[in-house]
Amino acid sequence: MLELKPACERCGAALPHTSTQAMICSYECTFCADCARSPLLHRCPNCGGELVRRPARQKKEA
Repeated sequence: MLELKPACERCGAALPHTSTQAMICSYECTFCADCARSPLLHRCPNCGGELVRRPARQKKEA
């Protein structure tokens, strides 16, 4: 199962599981859309992989 990390690894911005602003690489490194765009240019600084939009999960029903 995909691990949804709660914050950007670069700036610390909150990225809850419902966020549409989270970007990930194939190793699940996680960055906010602003950091992914610039300065990272959609490349993961950890592995060099492409950063793409992370799927958002719906809120769990009580």
